[in-house]
Amino acid sequence: MYSLDVNFLKDRPIYQKQPKKTPGIGLPTGNLTPVYVGVAIGLCLPAVIGGGLWFLQAQNAELEQKTAQLEAENQRLDTEIGNINKIREETNKVKGETQALVTVFDQIRPWSAMLQDLRDRIPAPVQIENIKQIAPTKPEEGQAAANPAGGIEISGVARSFNDVNDFLLTLQQSRFLKPSENKIITAELVNAPLPQGSGESNTSIPPIQVVKYTIQSSLSEVPASELIRELEKKGTVGLVARIRSMQQTGVISK
Repeated sequence: MYSLDVNFLKDRPIYQKQPKKTPGIGLPTGNLTPVYVGVAIGLCLPAVIGGGLWFLQAQNAELEQKTAQLEAENQRLDTEIGNINKIREETNKVKGETQALVTVFDQIRPWSAMLQDLRDRIPAPVQIENIKQIAPTKPEEGQAAANPAGGIEISGVARSFNDVNDFLLTLQQSRFLKPSENKIITAELVNAPLPQGSGESNTSIPPIQVVKYTIQSSLSEVPASELIRELEKKGTVGLVARIRSMQQTGVISK
């Protein structure tokens, strides 16, 4: 027969096998808020960095676009400035040419007005035989510039030397001439020319003595625009009308 052998000692607590503990990661216990904050920061930081990079790229692209627009605008302005400078140069050139033309025009001395002025001033005992214009002379080195208007030379006969002096004094009052440069070049007694057709056989009558003179003067440098009243009095209507027209347009000052 079989016998039953039961060992009750193994059932005692000291003989119970202790369960084997497997190694693992221990979870923290207690307040987990710092852990959650750290995880949240770790998750948000890449997003923040990515958003910042995207924003900077967008700003960079916008700045590049604005830079391109400013460069195009700068080129357009440079072109316009060049055109304005070109127009300004052409305007200054035209103004210079106009001013030169006006200067020449303002220095015109109509011979009709000057001859009428001489007729109004010549004394009765004085006769004018010839009037010629003297061209301005080029100044020598170191000398002052000559009068660009030139001068005139008047020659004729007078009854006496006093009549020649009176004629010179009346010429000094003319605004068409320079008073300080009126001078008598020659004045001498000569026999008066006989009238045409008169015989020369009668020698009992002595010839009449007259003074043959030559007077030189320089033309006045006063602009014609300042001689309007004198020109009107001498009948120079055309020149006066042109001067007043240019004064109205502002080319010549009043």
